[in-house]
Amino acid sequence: MKNNNSLKISNLASFAKLEQFLTARRESFTAESEMNFEEFEVSLSQIANEIENEIKGHELARYDVKAPEIFVEGKVYRKCLENEEKRYMTASGPICVERNLYRLQEGGKSICPLELRAGIVGGLYTPVMARQVTYMMGNMTSVETSKLFEELNIEGPSSSSCDRLPKLMSDQWEKNREAWETALREQETVPAEAVVMAVSLDGVMVPDKDGQKEAKKKREEAAKKNLSKQYSGPAGYKEVGCGTVTLYSEQQKEDKAPPRLETVRYGRAPEYKKQTLTEQLDAEVESILSVRPDLELVAIADGAEENWRYFDKPIYDDAVKIVDIGHAFEHLRAAMVAYKGKLSIVGRAEYEKLKVILRDQDDGVETVIEQLTTIERKLKGKKNKKRRELFHAELNYFKNQKDRMRYSEYQKRGLPIGSGVIEATCKTLATQRLKRSGMSWRNGKQAILTIRSLQQSNRWKRAWTFLSESYRCDVMGVRNHGHLQELFPVDLAS
Repeated sequence: MKNNNSLKISNLASFAKLEQFLTARRESFTAESEMNFEEFEVSLSQIANEIENEIKGHELARYDVKAPEIFVEGKVYRKCLENEEKRYMTASGPICVERNLYRLQEGGKSICPLELRAGIVGGLYTPVMARQVTYMMGNMTSVETSKLFEELNIEGPSSSSCDRLPKLMSDQWEKNREAWETALREQETVPAEAVVMAVSLDGVMVPDKDGQKEAKKKREEAAKKNLSKQYSGPAGYKEVGCGTVTLYSEQQKEDKAPPRLETVRYGRAPEYKKQTLTEQLDAEVESILSVRPDLELVAIADGAEENWRYFDKPIYDDAVKIVDIGHAFEHLRAAMVAYKGKLSIVGRAEYEKLKVILRDQDDGVETVIEQLTTIERKLKGKKNKKRRELFHAELNYFKNQKDRMRYSEYQKRGLPIGSGVIEATCKTLATQRLKRSGMSWRNGKQAILTIRSLQQSNRWKRAWTFLSESYRCDVMGVRNHGHLQELFPVDLAS
């Protein structure tokens, strides 16, 4: 398409096509007049996309620069290629635009002023298209994303292009992550009705290609030593870390739990000691406490020592530390199964009784430990050895976590006692997207986790402004006056 920057709607070929289509629709014995409404709607949409594309092509061409030299980020570039046609993907389909390319005098990769000024992403996507594909990829596979454009009657990107874009955006986000996350927090307010801030972290295992290689190597080594049975079962998974910071308002008398106001969610690909995840949680907590130091801080997690080592830092010295009651119930049930085998009616009744005691009685955990200790004495004899070992492990769990299981007190104070928020985050942030049938991941999972974290934390729109702006760059024209150079702003073509 030639760069004819004068634009009148009546001069558009696509607009003439629309007029012809509507005229033919009203005439007799034409293909258009015989269309049912669905066929009419599809055809109209296609022509509307053509009009939109033609207008976008004219407008995008205005961002090109024709000067012999340009100044970008402290360097002077000279024109090296003129009127090269390039295809770009827009939200209404592809457009072709002629543009000029520039290169440093000493050589190297060329740059495109049109792309820099318009904020073209990855040399292919217009900003709106990039946003749409990135958003979709947070919720769908690349094949599904590509097919969705087909369903929308838009010639969209291929599945491989869809797959590359989130990784590109994630790399850009990681380069600026700390500054951008700080800016996002600074744009937010803490609800006046908030009285409690709860912090949780957990993890979920996802299939990992590198993990599969490691598992395969272990199995092969074990097979050589005739120890292969030791390595049977699921392998090739690595833990994705998830963290949440949740604000709660004051508990109402009719509520069993304090009302949740808002939650910020983070997800990180496997890394040593969840270093980045814990840094993100620290920054979130410090940001909120800086404006609301009166909030009661709660640390809530399962019994994993890794989680509690994180909470063993100065910022959590005054926090109320709570073992998620759901996990406590799971361990209580495991103890009763070890005692009774598969729970009988009597065993289930005993389990339900101890649940209520643990949750609602003032000395609930002490009473549960006392009753479990009494039961342990009954598990004697060689035939009960395995059951006794299992039961003893569960009893020790309650003894070790006793100070974090004052559930009656926590409820009276209006504090959350369940980690449902972090459990749901593990499921919705990671499992639902990363553990679909046949999936295995390498470096692409962080891109998806970042997108979904921003979406689920109600930060996507504001986060996109940072991403989009990072692809736009000022381009200055250069005039030479002897050995001096004058820089001047380049306006859009008329």
